[in-house]
Amino acid sequence: MTIMFNKHRPLPPAGAAKSERVRFTELDAGYPGRPVLHQLSAAIPALTMTALIGPNGSGKSTLLGVLAGVIDATSGQLRYAEGRPPAFVPQRGAVGDALPLTARQTVEMGRWGERGLWRRLTRQDRAVVDSAMERLGVAGLATRQLGELSGGQRQRVLIAQGLAQQSDLLLLDEPTTGLDPEARERITALLAELVTDGTTVVQATHDLDAARSAGACLLLSDGRLVGQGPPERVLTPAALSRVWQPA
Repeated sequence: MTIMFNKHRPLPPAGAAKSERVRFTELDAGYPGRPVLHQLSAAIPALTMTALIGPNGSGKSTLLGVLAGVIDATSGQLRYAEGRPPAFVPQRGAVGDALPLTARQTVEMGRWGERGLWRRLTRQDRAVVDSAMERLGVAGLATRQLGELSGGQRQRVLIAQGLAQQSDLLLLDEPTTGLDPEARERITALLAELVTDGTTVVQATHDLDAARSAGACLLLSDGRLVGQGPPERVLTPAALSRVWQPA
């Protein structure tokens, strides 16, 4: 089989693509013996919050992993507009509590892609880390162990790590799942501020309220794209009843 996947191919600079940060075409992806995504074609608009919405098992996290470059597609094309590599914030459960990391050390990991694992951080790197922690309101937690933090605090630390990568494309996997309402509202407001300041944000979520507040939605079901566009057009009662069928 000829594999056409090319995640490094840039978007063309002219026409409608100016408003797109990422475009993927006929994208297939999955795991050995378990295909997950099937022939997905869509665009991620620039400078917008895009929600990947769907029930558990619909392929949201797999698509996010492909966009982040941590999962290889098996076929299709993935194109990015010019910009830095995407910053990826995984689910909180993907970061082990047993790791002996402080909040600041966790955020500093966001500089590894720029500096390398074993090289000492420069003054500029430290300033970037300071700025990210201040922005997310976690500077006062710098010396606390990551495993000791509340769910909301930990999520803000992980988002600060993403900001420390200084990318204009931020990918988040279920950033508000399991948080109390106050923590959810705070993180939602922070993400909206990032979009206003020039960051393209993509979040995988099964939270319909979060999806309805986004600028664009990709609705997934069983690894297939069943709707894309503004939330009011995609998240209709008819579409949702088809996707979330009663057990």
